[in-house]
Amino acid sequence: MKIAMISLYLPSGSKIGSGYQAHYMANAMVRRGHCVTMFSPCAHSEGALYETVTVSVGEKLRTFRFAWNLRKIDFSGFDVVHAHGDDYWLFGKPRGIHVRTMHGSCLAEAFHVPGCFEKLRMLLLGISEVIATLVSGRTVCVSRNTLRHYPWLRHVIVNGVDTAEFRPTNELAANPTILFVGTYHNRKRGKLLMEHFAQVIQPALPNAELWMVCRDAPAAPGVRVFGSVPLDELADLFRRAWVFCLPSSYEGFGVPYIEAMASGTPVVATPNVGACEVLRDGEFGAIVEPEQLGTVILALLNDASRRAELRRKGLDRSRDFAWDNVVSQYEECYAELADRRNCTAGMATAR
Repeated sequence: MKIAMISLYLPSGSKIGSGYQAHYMANAMVRRGHCVTMFSPCAHSEGALYETVTVSVGEKLRTFRFAWNLRKIDFSGFDVVHAHGDDYWLFGKPRGIHVRTMHGSCLAEAFHVPGCFEKLRMLLLGISEVIATLVSGRTVCVSRNTLRHYPWLRHVIVNGVDTAEFRPTNELAANPTILFVGTYHNRKRGKLLMEHFAQVIQPALPNAELWMVCRDAPAAPGVRVFGSVPLDELADLFRRAWVFCLPSSYEGFGVPYIEAMASGTPVVATPNVGACEVLRDGEFGAIVEPEQLGTVILALLNDASRRAELRRKGLDRSRDFAWDNVVSQYEECYAELADRRNCTAGMATAR
């Protein structure tokens, strides 16, 4: 199939999780024999097996300009248009099968972002998401929790993880190490983790380290701030960390959780809808209240048998998110929509 993918974000220009998902999915589709062209404001990403067409958006109102500029593109030569966002202006345009992947709910996220401007922006994007469900031939949510925000939808296909890239090792860091991937402020709550590290973990384990993969974390004793790192280095950090912690207040899904599990790294999370679904309410990782974060991590760092148990369970769970499984479900979705279109066209011809 000739597939046009749409994503505002890609690894070459952003650390937003949906961009990585679009990139991984496109590569997985190419490996399955499909011809994929990605339409994005971002440049061609390192390791991309697909073609990239850069869509100009300027510097201001990038999200909304991207959506409008997509309308100017001729998609009629593609069998499938698969959007990871910003496809709400495509109504009435000639195009192939149109599938939209909903990576979360901007309406839900509006309650968690600070600042009136950002809340308004998320509300507007939330409205665009609702419109997109009416424009696409099928809208697929990445989790049951995401589906709750769109009760008129029915289909769920989970996010994927590259199990060839994110894989386990027996060579852990020399010192007890916690890995965090996210942002220091706002809903990812890196600041909360750093506070618990300084107040609870480090006094009990002076050689412990906190690895912060984020751009906005301050320097602190025992803390290594990596900023942005290439994929192979990120995967190596996941493999070598003793524990992974992402104490978000909200995750529509939480891709880092499945990357950690695929790497054989025990997961600690605070209660949010994404973590509860991916970790199945604590069956495959520890879900703890924010005030208990440091205590639970410290106990886990001191308990090799418990870490081994979570490692085994996490690896088993990560197989549900392997890209081969995810892509197979999307291929079934494409085939079903193609059959429906052919049937409709046949009935029209018969008349």
